Amino acid sequence: MKIEFSNAELFPELPKPLPPLKARKPKAKPKATAVVVAVQAPVTAAVSDIEASAQALDAHPDYRVLRRLQPRLEWPAAHSADVVRVVVLDTETTGLDASKDKIIELALLRVDVDRATGVPVGLVQVFDELEDPGMTIPKEARDITGITDADVAGKRLDEARIAALMDGVDVVIAHNAGFDRPFCEARMPLFRHFAWACSFADLDWKAQGRTSSKLEALAQALGLFYDAHRAEMDCHALLAVLLAPLPNDPSITGMAKLLHAAQTPFFRLQATGAPFEAKDLLKARAYRWNADQRVWHTRLADEAALEAECAWLKAKVYGARNANVMVEKVDALSKYAARTGTLAPRAL
Repeated sequence: MKIEFSNAELFPELPKPLPPLKARKPKAKPKATAVVVAVQAPVTAAVSDIEASAQALDAHPDYRVLRRLQPRLEWPAAHSADVVRVVVLDTETTGLDASKDKIIELALLRVDVDRATGVPVGLVQVFDELEDPGMTIPKEARDITGITDADVAGKRLDEARIAALMDGVDVVIAHNAGFDRPFCEARMPLFRHFAWACSFADLDWKAQGRTSSKLEALAQALGLFYDAHRAEMDCHALLAVLLAPLPNDPSITGMAKLLHAAQTPFFRLQATGAPFEAKDLLKARAYRWNADQRVWHTRLADEAALEAECAWLKAKVYGARNANVMVEKVDALSKYAARTGTLAPRAL
């Protein structure tokens, strides 16, 4: 005799079987506008809440808030015909020596600036390209920039596009032009034909109350952060820093001051034949030692400063004796280049 039991009798704890599935019509897709409202509203509210919290923190004396730099590519139209065309430039390279290292990234921001106000007008033109240096990118450069051999493989800067963008440019600005200019001139000789200004050397950030002249620190002082060591973002950061009023001279921007500095020659004074015992005195006065030429030298902003420094040298270093020193005049076209300016002796 065969006795059969159902699953329900043997295993009363098992769930009851589901009824067979019935074909169901697909639901109509919601309208796009409904989706936008449903998704966007909470996001907007969240952003608003975050900004309110940021403002509250910023108002508290124990906190400082940094905001991500948002590049600006459009400015109001010019109300004056007196504009100067500026290129803000940055390079990323395989190393520090322009005689053997190569550019791996070049970025340019071209912007017209109202000479009277120092404020940009119109559109900002952007160039940013990678280039294969024909060599393995050293680990240090990879670590700093994040640029790899695979990123640059087979790539080359568009020289025609660079030439078109540089057409009509009055001033090139870089944050450490003494580094960028030799690399750019070695890569494309056209960069020799422009006046250069340096936001690192031509502006006295210490006198403006900044504790550091590094670009990241200058941006942070304005409450901004950004992804540093990529050429284009470094350019946007520099432009933002230069357009801010100077801390101790709020009637003028760093940009306006640089445009003046670009047209003003400076002088490099060499204390030729200075006695050995004067080295500590010269060093304390911020003279630097040139090991190749074996001479102490300093940089002076204008002719008046040069005259005053020559008088100091004669009285303090040369013991009021007659002496000849060497003066290098560096004009706008040779500033921060690897080549020297105009050299001439000067009697003290």
